[in-house]
Amino acid sequence: MGVVDTVMVGHLSTQALAAVALGNLYFFVFAVFGMGTLMVLDPIVAQAVGARDEPAIARGIQRGILLACILTIPAAVLLTLAEPLLGLAHQPAEILPMAAAYSVRMAPGVLPFYLFVVFRQSLQAMRHTAPILLAIVLANLLNALLNWILIFGHLGFPAMGVVGSAWATTASRWLLVVGLMAVSWVHLRPYLRPVLARSWHLAPLGRMLRLGLPIGSQYVLEFGAFAFVALMMGWLGTRQMAGHQVAINLASLTFMVPLGVSDAASVLVGHAVGRGDPVGSRGAARAALTCGATFMAMTGLLFLSLPEPLARLYDPDVIAVAVLLIRVAGVFQVFDGLQAVAGGILRGLGQTRVAMTGNLLGYWAIGLPVSYYLCFVAGWGPVGLWWGLVLGLGLVAGFLLTRVRLGLGRQQRRVMIDSATPPTALDPSAR
Repeated sequence: MGVVDTVMVGHLSTQALAAVALGNLYFFVFAVFGMGTLMVLDPIVAQAVGARDEPAIARGIQRGILLACILTIPAAVLLTLAEPLLGLAHQPAEILPMAAAYSVRMAPGVLPFYLFVVFRQSLQAMRHTAPILLAIVLANLLNALLNWILIFGHLGFPAMGVVGSAWATTASRWLLVVGLMAVSWVHLRPYLRPVLARSWHLAPLGRMLRLGLPIGSQYVLEFGAFAFVALMMGWLGTRQMAGHQVAINLASLTFMVPLGVSDAASVLVGHAVGRGDPVGSRGAARAALTCGATFMAMTGLLFLSLPEPLARLYDPDVIAVAVLLIRVAGVFQVFDGLQAVAGGILRGLGQTRVAMTGNLLGYWAIGLPVSYYLCFVAGWGPVGLWWGLVLGLGLVAGFLLTRVRLGLGRQQRRVMIDSATPPTALDPSAR
């Protein structure tokens, strides 16, 4: 959806492109914490599936829905405060009102965004991935159509520009979660009805949060590093911000593949841990790392070979900046893929604090200070900001791969959210 928004708004003006870039950035700065926290369902549901513990699957999904509703409140409130908070970040004055208007209209889409994460993580843990793909395809088609209608004013609607793009994405997110529930109801219904009384117990909900909060913090640290680079890019000017958005948009698109492999790794490793199969978990980890690294090596070569044609897909006025950054993105592709997949393996093992530590050290202690130095002290400009990201990504990838090796070599224990030994069938005693 972000790619479609960016490409279509880029045909309005450089200012509109930069505004959508900043608005999307602001949305994910606050939404990514809840998204990461809900990733706790990876080890909980996948390991329960591996152990054939049906009541634990139901409790995990129902608690995930409850957490999604709770996490929506602060994220939506912060989105409505976009203009004053973005003003504190010293962003270009000419794009600030548009970016704030975009962010405010994304607030109603937070709840479906979080609910989609709950159902996606749960369904893929149960090996039901086809309904997820179908719902995403339908939502993306609607998003493209609504962008065409609302941005440019077709079929009798007024031309709403940047604001129309935001409304299109919000509407599409609601269709996404409703569509996913519709096409996967046969798989979800046994775990959503009846509502189990134990799903509302505070102690296991607290244990679930303690396991999930480090994942949410990891996502904040990782996305926050890229967000801070974007903010520093905004200090350089609107053209630099727009060129950055083109390059980061392409890098984010290719990142979806290792991110998907990361989810698959989390599921397969979690299944193996749940059934007590350390050989299976190591085999799944090796396969996932191979897939992620191979794909990103190919996209890295593409970015290095064809930066200008890729940049021309967006805004011709920012090609000079975008081409330089796309080439740097080609260098960090493999690092980005490896750290994503390694994070998924660690989630499958139930080791949720490791990636948070790696991101804190790699990005914030080393990568971002280097970015600032290269850009503003050494005078490298936008490219300097991105070379700091390359360093941070390389350090995070190395740290997580080391911890994956150590984690797979140790005894692997299933994550237990409920203190009592779980029953083996979904019966009244599990409620």
